[in-house]
Amino acid sequence: MMVLRGGRRSTHEGDQVEDGASDGARTGVEAHAAAGPVAGAANVARGGGRGRHPVGRRPRATARAAVGVLVTALALAGCQAGLPDLEPGRTPSATADGPATSEPASPSPTETAPEPAEPPEPEPTPDPTPTEAPAPTTPPPAPEPTPEPPPAPVEPAELSRGTTGDRVVALQQRLADLGYFISAPDGDFGGGTQQAVWALQKAAGLSRDGVVGPATQAALDEGVTPQPRSGSGKVIEIDLDRQLLLAVEDGRVVTVINASSGNGESYEAKGRTYRASTPRGEFHVGRQVDGNHSSSLELGDMWRPKFFTGGIAVHGSGSIPPWPASHGCVRVANSAMNWLWDSWRADPGTTVLVY
Repeated sequence: MMVLRGGRRSTHEGDQVEDGASDGARTGVEAHAAAGPVAGAANVARGGGRGRHPVGRRPRATARAAVGVLVTALALAGCQAGLPDLEPGRTPSATADGPATSEPASPSPTETAPEPAEPPEPEPTPDPTPTEAPAPTTPPPAPEPTPEPPPAPVEPAELSRGTTGDRVVALQQRLADLGYFISAPDGDFGGGTQQAVWALQKAAGLSRDGVVGPATQAALDEGVTPQPRSGSGKVIEIDLDRQLLLAVEDGRVVTVINASSGNGESYEAKGRTYRASTPRGEFHVGRQVDGNHSSSLELGDMWRPKFFTGGIAVHGSGSIPPWPASHGCVRVANSAMNWLWDSWRADPGTTVLVY
């Protein structure tokens, strides 16, 4: 190294070298203070080599001092040796092996008082997100009150055609028990029930309106029935006054049937005039037709007729009013005529008593 070589020279040159080394050392220290450790060490080395002082002033001590300064400078510069300056515009520092160049000391940056930082503007507080009010819940509908069953219809005080119900059933059953011809009870006051009520009213001598009012109900409660005139055998009795047909067995009335006989009026048929009457007397069933039969006088049809004198017969019809309405035959309901044929069996030879 150059300093060492300078040191060696100072031993031969005496005090001048020693003074030069001292001056060089001082110069290097000042330069080191101003330009950094590496540049200062370099200056000391150069000063040690160039100084001219009288020989014999402690040359060795002076050399040792210079070496110590250099070693200190190199130790201080060792952390930066070989590393590039990271600040823009500066060149890397000289290494220990390369020539150290002195660089002008960079003036220390003037420290300026920091400007007071402006307080940050408060961020606007976001409007609170409106909380949606919960949708009003529809309360469950109140349970509907259980409707009370409608009151039972009040049955009329009087029973007539078209009425239904338990009272009609009772009426029908009572009529059947008394022997009036009627179908099985069904609670419907229809045409068959009306026929039986007419027969009851005829037997009781009441108005024949087909309505079960107080008088008819009283006759029903009393059990009014017509009395037969025959006392033996199977006899068809026809009561013209009361317009009733009685099926009698050995003096006992089995069935009472509503009937309609000749009205007593005159009528014309095939150019001749006839009187619509039903003859009285005792007769017997003769000819019969099991089906629908047309009148020879063109007076209409007869259902399953049983003739008992001439052209006069008991037969079924669709119109049996409570009064006399025929041309002389005895009309009964078709269902009643079927009963005479199929159930009671009024065969030919059966007595027919008309009075």
